[in-house]
Amino acid sequence: MKIIGLSGSIAGNKTRIAVNYTLKKIKELSPEMEVELVDLADYNMEFSDGRDYRDYTGDTKKLIEKLIQADAYVIGTPTYQSSIPGVLKNVFDLLPVDSFKDKVISIISTAGSEKHYLSAEYQLKPILYYMKAIVVPKYVFLEDKHYRAGEIVADEISFRLERLAQDTLDSIDSYKILLQRKEDSYDF
Repeated sequence: MKIIGLSGSIAGNKTRIAVNYTLKKIKELSPEMEVELVDLADYNMEFSDGRDYRDYTGDTKKLIEKLIQADAYVIGTPTYQSSIPGVLKNVFDLLPVDSFKDKVISIISTAGSEKHYLSAEYQLKPILYYMKAIVVPKYVFLEDKHYRAGEIVADEISFRLERLAQDTLDSIDSYKILLQRKEDSYDF
């Protein structure tokens, strides 16, 4: 099983740091799990223009295929102008609407201040629900004050990210059982 940690910005590093921290905790808790950090800053993405996702080329095609093939996700988003970044929304626009169907997604949200702690709730979750994702109910919100010299320095945040890693794995296990029960209930 593969979990992709998606750092949803092409600027800054705080979101990437938090996503990578969580992926490392997932790997510690479940060594057989394959994890990969995907940082949008490393991709030269095309804008979604409505064509079929299979018609894109280059980095855009690579990213789309990578995301579709993953089994679960940790999505990190910074907050810009009280919203998720356009580059992250573009990724969702490039994907088929059912790309996340029955796949577990946990969320990490970063911002400059506490005033933006609900942006993931009102901006990101509705998109993920529309794309049929199974969203881990609690997400982790980090502010600038939780970092120093490229590291997370707030013990409470480290604990919450570790808990998010465990919640992600528990959700994967739980939904695997539920989906199997549902599958077994069909007579064909």
